[in-house]
Amino acid sequence: MSIKTKPAVAIIGSGFAGISAAAYMAKAGYQPDVYEKNESVGGRARQLKTDNGYIFDMGPSWYWMPDVFEKFFNDFGYKASDFYELELLDPGFTLVFGEQDVLDIPADFQQLCDLFETIEAGSAVKLKKFLAEAEYKYQVGIGKLVYKPGFSILEFADTELIRGLFKLQVFTSFSTHVKKYFKDPRLIALMEFPVLFLGAMPEDTPALYSLMNYAGLKLGTWYPKGGFGKVIDAMRTVAEERGARFFTNETVTQIETEGKSLRGLTSSQGFRQYQGIISTADYHHTEEKLLAPKLRNYPENYWDKKVFAPSCLIFYIGLNTSIQRLKHHTLFFDEDLKVHAREIYKDPKWPTKPLFYVCCPSKTDSGIAPEGHENLFVLMPLAPGLDDIEETRAIYFDLMMDRLERYTDTPVRKHIDYKKSYCVSDFIADYNSYKGNAYGLANTLMQTANLKPTLKNKKIPSLFYAGQLTVPGPGVPPSIISGNIAAKQLIKYLKSDYERDI
Repeated sequence: MSIKTKPAVAIIGSGFAGISAAAYMAKAGYQPDVYEKNESVGGRARQLKTDNGYIFDMGPSWYWMPDVFEKFFNDFGYKASDFYELELLDPGFTLVFGEQDVLDIPADFQQLCDLFETIEAGSAVKLKKFLAEAEYKYQVGIGKLVYKPGFSILEFADTELIRGLFKLQVFTSFSTHVKKYFKDPRLIALMEFPVLFLGAMPEDTPALYSLMNYAGLKLGTWYPKGGFGKVIDAMRTVAEERGARFFTNETVTQIETEGKSLRGLTSSQGFRQYQGIISTADYHHTEEKLLAPKLRNYPENYWDKKVFAPSCLIFYIGLNTSIQRLKHHTLFFDEDLKVHAREIYKDPKWPTKPLFYVCCPSKTDSGIAPEGHENLFVLMPLAPGLDDIEETRAIYFDLMMDRLERYTDTPVRKHIDYKKSYCVSDFIADYNSYKGNAYGLANTLMQTANLKPTLKNKKIPSLFYAGQLTVPGPGVPPSIISGNIAAKQLIKYLKSDYERDI
């Protein structure tokens, strides 16, 4: 009997899903090679470091669902605190409805209940009931649903899931659910805003996702000191300790096959042989650019019919002064959310009166900006696929700065000593993102669980997909989970193949 060496596998893309997949493959004894087209790992969670001392997180800035991060590190014998320091933000975030109409959302739950009660009599009791339901959804959703590979509806033939199906509210609109509890428009906006991270209007998102309210309002909003780049570095360390290798500035150009058998891949550095591949690159790009037409899961028109999460216009801004009124996370809801949402999802155009978000992590972390300076990340959601010429970016920069300056009573533009914009065309150039989307596939009812694009290639048994265009969906924690699921499925296939050849 001959002993066969466990095969080498390739991971395309080094975002959260890719590093997660690499770590789990390496833990199982395989040799994962991670290919990254950009000069640094992290995907959308890369960091931008400037010559004048600023460190910007280029993408994710909300650290929610800390238990998902903790589970990842626990699976390898670590705790998150072995690698980076987490700080609970208080307030977790701020909602601006007008210059003098501002809600600071406290970390303490009793204080949050008291705040609700000052806005709408009786709403504290309703909040407790709402979040009790949301906690159940979170425990079932994050504990069970999100770790399913989504191959068959039979995966959900679990006694507890079936018994709790009504309580999960998969077929109830999120917007309808929220309005059963709250009437004040500010409270409705507060409860609805987390689903914007899921990429759809509240009316089109299942009430199941009130689990996000539990994550944000009960589990808290955290910040990893040093930024999300520290989380990426930590996960990479875990993967490399177990044998994963990372190749940056190396673009994959083709997945090579013989019939329906995988040979390996060709990159900008040549051909390498692999017996399994997990692509965490954009799913559409993987199919359309890396695979022969007969080996693709979906035709081009499949993607055109899907509902995608927004793209966004981002500005990375360094200021040579401090801004007193700004908190770590500030959401400007001083315009009509429904109008802006329609201009993203229903009638795609550059928004007429946009909402936007400002992250000022230097309020929490002095190490990411020079002393006495501020680090700003300004983000405006918009429809994917729009043209984003510099003149348009400049118009919206001034629009947002006008409102930010009025709110903070600070001439922000006069103090800028670093500025960089990022928009639709950059998402396409850097991540091969379909139509320049920023967050993946929207979590609508018809794009939930096994209704998402499948994570396995139907023609090539050793090719799998992970990331925000497949299960479980958009966001950092789901991406970490997605890499886990894809790795387990590839390990399952390769293990059976490996054992047959021993």
